[in-house]
Amino acid sequence: MSARFRSVLFWSIITAAFIGPGTVTTAARAGSGFGLNLLWALLFSVLATLVLQEAAARLTLGAGQPLGEIIGRYQGQSSHWVGPLLFGAVALGCGAYQAGNLLGAFAGLKLLGISSKWWLAGLGLLAGALLWTGSTKLITRTLAMIVVLMGVVFCWVAFGADTLPEQWLTGLVPRIQNDSLLVIIGLVGTTIVPYNLFLASGLSQGQGLSEMRFGLLTAILVGGGITLAVMLTGTTVSGAFSFESLAAALDTRLAGRGHLLLGLGLFAAGLSSAVTAPLAAAITGQSLLGWGKTGWSATGRYFRLTWGIILAAGLLFALTDVKPIPAIIATQAVNGIILPLVAVFLLLAVNNAKILTAPYRNPSWLNILSVLIVAVTIFLGLRNVWLVVSNLW
Repeated sequence: MSARFRSVLFWSIITAAFIGPGTVTTAARAGSGFGLNLLWALLFSVLATLVLQEAAARLTLGAGQPLGEIIGRYQGQSSHWVGPLLFGAVALGCGAYQAGNLLGAFAGLKLLGISSKWWLAGLGLLAGALLWTGSTKLITRTLAMIVVLMGVVFCWVAFGADTLPEQWLTGLVPRIQNDSLLVIIGLVGTTIVPYNLFLASGLSQGQGLSEMRFGLLTAILVGGGITLAVMLTGTTVSGAFSFESLAAALDTRLAGRGHLLLGLGLFAAGLSSAVTAPLAAAITGQSLLGWGKTGWSATGRYFRLTWGIILAAGLLFALTDVKPIPAIIATQAVNGIILPLVAVFLLLAVNNAKILTAPYRNPSWLNILSVLIVAVTIFLGLRNVWLVVSNLW
């Protein structure tokens, strides 16, 4: 097996991390409500994800330390509370959305005719067993198989969509329609999330720069392609959007296979994210609190305790049909603050000669692109905080 192919398998965990039920739902709604008019927003979100995650991974390789450790080192005395605060915020986010990951997988099973909620417990046990091994190779290769299944299914489903060349060209032109802003924010926001930056940083350790770039680029482009396929799938629905209506529309175009294919795709998206969300929380804790400490190794008690709590909380909410609304609202507000802060720190760090040697620092053209992306993250962050505050009043 070539080094590049191994790198692609390894980094497929990033694809699994951002193609979850939230991304599938948002992309399908975008296609249903706006056709391909928001294609530009999808392309921007993929580009921004690539730039930020590559920066986080490159920073780790160049400095020899994970992102969280570098943040703590340059916070001085405040590092005693910055690390725990960031970890708490990321863990809160992972826990709040873990229920959605499991329910997304269950929604896929329901399209396949499986309605017993005990399957949720089975999904939780499967995710827990995989994480308990602590084997990065086993986890990444398992997720790679799930990503392949998801990609094949959604690309097959996308063949049910009828689009014209001019629709593709029109979709490449940035424009915001009256009611499309929230969908645009959703497309970008479900792709660029803080914990994925720590995940990319943690995964990059021990790799070469070119190897990391090839694997990460491939993983994110595959994820972008799957998201595009989901958006195309959404264009087959007219009227109110639901997965049932989408499956019914696809049935007429795919010889009655709509429920089967959409169910498999949604199940794969939910299952993969149900593994990566707890894992990302644990890797973030390792980066911020436990770099070099035995208890935070992949089989250490703190590492396992972190992903175990996230997994158990999500499973509890999913089984009891209790939506963790306060936690989700708090997560939106906190992520609205953390993402811009981490993005700004990344931009400064990858230009700092005291941290990185020349081969690892940003060239001028990448700085220009990074400033644009950081500006968008600041806008999204302020928008999320404003939405939370306005909903409270």
